[in-house]
Parts: sequence; C-alpha cells; structure tokens
Amino acid sequence: MSKFKLYTLISTICMLSVVLYSFIGFSQSPQASVRLISPPQTSQILPFEAGASTPQYPAKLTLQAVDSAGKPLENTKFNLKIFTPPKTPWFTTDFPIVEGTKLLDIETIAPKGQLQLEQMLPIRGNYQLNVNVTPLVTNAFTPIQQTLTLSVAENSVKYRNFGILAVVLLIVGLGGGWVIGGRQEITPGEIAPQRVRLLLSGAIVVAIAALLFVNLSAEIAQSESSHTHTHDHHDHHTAVNEASSDNSGIARQQGLEVQLLGSVSATVGEPAGVQVKVIDQKTNQPAQDVLFNIKTTMLEDGWVSFAHQGIPNTTGEFTWEQGFFDGAPHKVEVEVAPQPNATRQFTPFLVQKIIDVEGVAPPLTTRLISLAYMTAFVIIGLLIGLRLRQNFLPNN
Repeated sequence: MSKFKLYTLISTICMLSVVLYSFIGFSQSPQASVRLISPPQTSQILPFEAGASTPQYPAKLTLQAVDSAGKPLENTKFNLKIFTPPKTPWFTTDFPIVEGTKLLDIETIAPKGQLQLEQMLPIRGNYQLNVNVTPLVTNAFTPIQQTLTLSVAENSVKYRNFGILAVVLLIVGLGGGWVIGGRQEITPGEIAPQRVRLLLSGAIVVAIAALLFVNLSAEIAQSESSHTHTHDHHDHHTAVNEASSDNSGIARQQGLEVQLLGSVSATVGEPAGVQVKVIDQKTNQPAQDVLFNIKTTMLEDGWVSFAHQGIPNTTGEFTWEQGFFDGAPHKVEVEVAPQPNATRQFTPFLVQKIIDVEGVAPPLTTRLISLAYMTAFVIIGLLIGLRLRQNFLPNN
C-alpha cells in the first residue's frame, strides 16, 4: 500500500471518529424542555367530589420552559392540551363520560416562559399534558414538544364508602344463605319452603329496586339543569367596575370594546370553544396592552373549574377550549385590566356570558357493571352463609 493511500485511510478514519464523537456528544447533551413546577410530584391531588360539604378548589398548575442549561426561556408561546385519564370500564370513575376526553386546550403568550393556570380535575388517574412551546422571535430557540403526566389519586372517602357498601351486601347475602341452608320441610304442592320463597321474593324486589335506583339517579343527574344565581366574587386587591357588565358577552368602557364570543351551550365530555377580543374604539385596532383575568364558575355550587391570566395576541384575541364534566350552567367571566407598565391605564371591568352545559347519563354498560358488582357481593355472602349453615347443622 502506498503512503498516499495509507494517509488517506488514516485521515478518513479520524474524520469519521470526530463526526461520530460529535454526534454522540450532541445526542447526550441536555435539551430544552418543559418542567411541571406546580404542583410538586410529592403532593397529593384529589379529584372533584360531587356533593362535598367543604369548598373545593382547582389544582394550580405551573409549567416552565427552560433551555439546555436549565435557564428559563423568554418570549415564548405555549399551547397546552390536557387529556383526562383513559376509560376504565371495570372500575369506573364518578364521571365516566369524561374519561379519555380533552379537558383543556389553551394557547397563550408567556413572556417569562412560564404558564400558570387553575384547573379542576374531575376524576382519578394519570392526566396527559401535551405541551408545545414556540418562540415569539423567529429561530430564537428550537420549538419544544413534550408530554407530561400528572397523577391524581382517588379520594380515600370513596374507598371507605365502597368498603361499607361491600360489607352491608355481604351481610345481607350471609343472612340469606343462613336461612336457605337450614333444614326446612316442604309441604305438598310447594316447590320450596315458605321462608325460602319469601327470601327469594325479597331478593328479586331488592334487585329491581337497585336497578331502578341506578337508572333513575342517572336520569335525574342528567335532567338537573336549574339555574341558580350566585353572587359575583371580587378579587380583594382589584377594583372592578360592573356598571355595564351583563350576559350579552359585550362590554364597552373607557375607550375599549370587549367581545366574549364562542359557545353558548355545551355537552359534558365535549370541549366548547371560547374567545375574547378587545378593540380600541378610537383607532378601531386590536388592543394588546391589556390583561385578561379569566374565570369559569359552576353557578349552582359556585366552585371554579378554570382560571387563567393571559394577554391578547397581535390581533387582540385570546382563544381557548374548555371541557365540562358537570351538567349545569357555567359562567365565564373575563376581567379586562391594564398591563402594569402600559401607557393606557383604566379601571378594570368585566364581561361575562353563561354557557348551558347538558348532562349525559352514564352508559348502560357502566350501570350494569355497577349492578353486577353489588349482586356479586350478595352472592358471595350467600355462598358463605350456606357453607356455614351446612357446617353448623350436624351439631344440632
């Protein structure tokens, strides 16, 4: 082999080694990412509890976009989609209709690379947070696409109530098995002793009553859509002028026109789109020097399902999609306030609208599965009672 060919071979090997080493080093170097700062992983978030005696508050979520060195990115735009845990047919949640659905879809500008919001989480399980972060300045950083998981544990009260119900059903079955297992004489013309016939008739009545209760409770929950007015809640440090705030979704004050557009009705399990738009009445141009304090409240009980402070985009708009899990009217409020360093300063004011949310009854399969669990506990107790009675009889 000539010296030229040898040098060429060695040079080629060196170049390939450098390229390979650089590729490996690049692939192992830290990349820009999104962190879930709040709530911390060590905290326990509980799902919404229908009919709770104590006030319930939404979970506070804080997402931070950081570069490869762990420093917060600036001038970013977040697109966040929150999906509820997937369907669990054998161990259903309190709101089976919203299992595996989109709970929130929001796009907002984050000058400091941080997104903060409050969201009521309706059911237990692992929520998926699909995050897409892009720069406001072209090529400022590589866009980030990431999926985060947020775990929500079941409320311990549910396990306690389930245990109590299981024990009661087992005792009922145990008593029935004890009665049936006893020595009983059959009179001519009867197919079973009188006590056994009475017990079986009672069991049939209880089963029918349980089935009617499960179905009627679902229908009642679906049809409850009465409108209950609640007092507006004001932030203690903000002066809010509600003089012209009504349910039209339009407010004109202090040289600004604010329009709250979007759905006026929604269905449980399906997201509804909402949009707020602000225009400078003098120039008829979009206003960008304002803040939107958004809050969605369930009117009947007064708890907050969603809250966020955002700023309008270049067209003066802010858009989001929100899913509902409770079939009742919800009020969407947007407080329009000036940005702290804006030239235009004014007294904050409100624009609001009511969204009628239609409830959906749980699927028939879910109701039948619940009934099957109750029946299974009774049968297990019945078999145990029969066994105990059979072991007891020889001693009489």
